Amino acid sequence: MNILFVHSIDDILSPSRPLRSPAQMQFGISYISSVLKECGHHTKLIVLSRMLGKNNIKIIDKSIAKFSPRLICFTAVYTEYRLIKNLAKYIKNQYPHIFLLAGGPHVSLNPGECITDGFDALCVGEGEYPTLELVSQLEKGRQPADIPNLWINHGSLIEKNHPRTFLRDLDSLPFPDRQMWEEWIEEVPDSVTAVLLGRGCPFSCSYCCNHSLRNLAGGSYVRFRSPRNVVEEIKGITSQSPGGKNIYLEVETIGADKEWTLELCSQLEYLNTTLTQPIAYSTNLRITPNLKIEYLFAAFKKSNFTMVKIGLESGSERIRREILQRNYSNKDIIDAVSLARKYGLKVFFYNLIGIPGETLSDFKETIRINRICMPEVSIPHVFFPYPGTELYDLCKDLKLLPKVLDTDLERCKATLDLKGFSKKQIQDSYIWFHYDVYKGHKPMHKILFKVLVSKLISNTFLHNIYRRFTYLTLFKQFRKIIRLS
Repeated sequence: MNILFVHSIDDILSPSRPLRSPAQMQFGISYISSVLKECGHHTKLIVLSRMLGKNNIKIIDKSIAKFSPRLICFTAVYTEYRLIKNLAKYIKNQYPHIFLLAGGPHVSLNPGECITDGFDALCVGEGEYPTLELVSQLEKGRQPADIPNLWINHGSLIEKNHPRTFLRDLDSLPFPDRQMWEEWIEEVPDSVTAVLLGRGCPFSCSYCCNHSLRNLAGGSYVRFRSPRNVVEEIKGITSQSPGGKNIYLEVETIGADKEWTLELCSQLEYLNTTLTQPIAYSTNLRITPNLKIEYLFAAFKKSNFTMVKIGLESGSERIRREILQRNYSNKDIIDAVSLARKYGLKVFFYNLIGIPGETLSDFKETIRINRICMPEVSIPHVFFPYPGTELYDLCKDLKLLPKVLDTDLERCKATLDLKGFSKKQIQDSYIWFHYDVYKGHKPMHKILFKVLVSKLISNTFLHNIYRRFTYLTLFKQFRKIIRLS
């Protein structure tokens, strides 16, 4: 049977190849596609965007005419949901014979709101085997029913099937389907490939929906693939492209299981000895109070890790402790960065601006910690209250939410107007973030280029002009010159 997957993103590189790197591959649908292909089915992917406007319809019509799917699967986070909802209603009107399935975090956390939005069924939780069962029933000409994890729309009746336990053995899954993404990626120099190490997060940060997703099913929520299985997938990636590789090891936080992490590093180290050009690795690292981490950095160095990504989020210990539920001290952060440098690792910071309860003084602490640590890369995001998170509920309780949540440019444009940190101050802090952090440490022309880009992408009108400008070969060459100078 033919199954079409629809993935949507906001920040596109170009209309024809919207993704800039294999690291932008979405793992959920990639694993589902592999499971389906393993059972003899045919899959295809289209990548759409709000920025493409009516071109989305043209892409859908062309894909349906050429591929003749019996099932179309949608996935989206909250900010992309409006787009796929509208597309689903269009498809259902024009092609009523096609079965429509939606999944992803927003759908899983809000099935009651989504089930009537034009979809025939919703997947609540992990989707590999529910989708396979659905395809099997459709192929036999049956009206789908009794499929754990699926809410099925029977018109006047919504069939709410019970959840299945979280998949324990991740090694039992085939490797994710990377081939389906190839035609949508325009690889830029030094592009990164992502490999998923596990599923679930042991922590409960208030700005994240993991605490809600953990309650969708029984069984263990935090799971890891075996190091051997991870290495086998990496071998397959390098065999397809034997040159130098940059691989991002996707996991909520590495080091949560010390024994597992050291075994993985050992196997990655050995793998590099078999390659003409060693693979450079990067990954996420969560800082915890009094974290004994030197053993990890030593293992990273031997395995050719080159960067660790750290969610600083806020330099204010008060904000981290009282609002974000992250209890480490600034000393913990500074010490971790110092150790990373000792072992030759670059540091990447994630920062949030405009967190509920944050003041301008709190944000200045974020700048201060950045300037002390001086990460090689520091990315600012404006806080956005995602439904399904504790901070969304807090914003609602404090009456901070606007009447309508504007999902356009949701992490570039200020949403909240805080008592000690006005909407304008939040926006200005985002635009001038790189100047405030890197002045005196990086060439001014690079800093001002970042400021200019931040200004452009945080305004809807200017953002659209900027994105269309980036499609031009001339701009890509200019960006390359700035990066290399």
